[in-house]
Amino acid sequence: MAASSIIAIDQSTSATKALLFDSSGNVAAMANREHKQKISTNGWVSHDPMEIYHNTIAVIQELIEKSGIVKTDIAAVGISNQRETALVWDAVTGKPVNDAVVWQCNRGEKICEKLSLYSDDIRQRTGLPLSPYFSAAKIAWLLENLNTRKTGKLCAGTIDTWLVYKLTGNFKTDFSNAARTQLMNIHNLVWDEKICGYFGIDPVLLPEICASDSCFGYTDFEGLLPHPVPVHGVLGDSNGALFAQGCLESGMAKATYGTGTSVMVNIGHKPVLCKNVVTSIAWILGGEITYVVEGNINYSGAVIKWLVDDVKLISSAREAGALAASANLADTAYLVPAFSGLGCPHWAPEARACLCGMSRTTGRAEIVRAAEESIAWQIRDVVESIQEEAGVHLRELRADGGASRDTFLMQFQSDILNLPLSVPANGECSAAGAAWVAGIALGIYDRHIWNRMAHTVYSPAMDETERGRRRRGWKDAVRMVTVNGSPADSECYRWRSVSGTV
Repeated sequence: MAASSIIAIDQSTSATKALLFDSSGNVAAMANREHKQKISTNGWVSHDPMEIYHNTIAVIQELIEKSGIVKTDIAAVGISNQRETALVWDAVTGKPVNDAVVWQCNRGEKICEKLSLYSDDIRQRTGLPLSPYFSAAKIAWLLENLNTRKTGKLCAGTIDTWLVYKLTGNFKTDFSNAARTQLMNIHNLVWDEKICGYFGIDPVLLPEICASDSCFGYTDFEGLLPHPVPVHGVLGDSNGALFAQGCLESGMAKATYGTGTSVMVNIGHKPVLCKNVVTSIAWILGGEITYVVEGNINYSGAVIKWLVDDVKLISSAREAGALAASANLADTAYLVPAFSGLGCPHWAPEARACLCGMSRTTGRAEIVRAAEESIAWQIRDVVESIQEEAGVHLRELRADGGASRDTFLMQFQSDILNLPLSVPANGECSAAGAAWVAGIALGIYDRHIWNRMAHTVYSPAMDETERGRRRRGWKDAVRMVTVNGSPADSECYRWRSVSGTV
């Protein structure tokens, strides 16, 4: 009997998961292991690439043992990964020259400032605004600060490339990840020598770019399998979720609620360049390219983690929704979680977080609610920009990721978007996308596998007057951290004063 199970590796910002998908494309077993978040005193965020790789092998072993699967039934591996996080490693020893620079990290800000004269050219060629958010400035920072040009043969890449390299020995990436480095030309689909030159990165350091459903090589996971199996699908995590959500037609959109959030809209087979949202590549599958427009926020699930780990207002993320639902509805507190700046559509890396609009009614529940709502407000900002700039009109938003299980957040998101919100029963969409791409490539799954997923649909219930008032309060709060605004000058403050709640 032919092998018919697929392993997906979902390497995210906070952890590495291994998931086993059966012959019907359903999750049969899962293993998970977190890795350390290295945060320096100046706010730089790093990961240990070797820890991530060792965790990958460990979760594969745990998955095999937990599932009891006959190892010969494993047909292939798919990989979904945190995007933009970048590293440099020695091509001879296979060891990183330093920790990976995480996508949240702004340490490449000064590099981008020096390249400001070329920002228009960079956007035209890559579809991305000049920003330390993307991999190019991170790789440039590593090369500049570690003097690694003098140490011999080097490889530079994103986390997918690192895992493919360690598992198979091949130096490859896929188009969904390459398009987010700010080094690939999204029109001619190659590393852009001119852009690489701006950042001081020799293209020879970069991997081969492949279609997302390519065979990237073979692995036995350091002897855990009796024979090597192909790595046959690689996608950035948000792109994998877009595929698993069935957003295969132009105008279909999803939001992945992870550590950060990606709002991604399929725009078809031709790129559309925008000002505040980015244009990128969803994938190349079956030889056909699909483009997307996308907006990313740095802090969504990370806001709730901050409540748990740092300010200790709640003991686990599971408490957030219920506590937020108990808050005083008249309270006017807003949290703008610009802990490492604001991303799309504000592009304000210098912004810092702010909790504002507090009154005497503001307590623990109200602060947690403000944190929950900040996730939804940031997504509303991105959706608004996408619709205005890309000329698309969303009929619904499909949601996935850990926070999509939070009923308070999902209802509030639907309310302030004034759109239906559809949440699949299977929350592991990033991994499912990679696994299904691998399975489709091998003929194990059919191309419409996502139709089998059940969904919960949230419908908007907030009236337009309330939606507008609360929207204005959020905009006032954002202005405080992006344009040196004053609370006393804001409409939010004036409303509270008039209503007698200050």
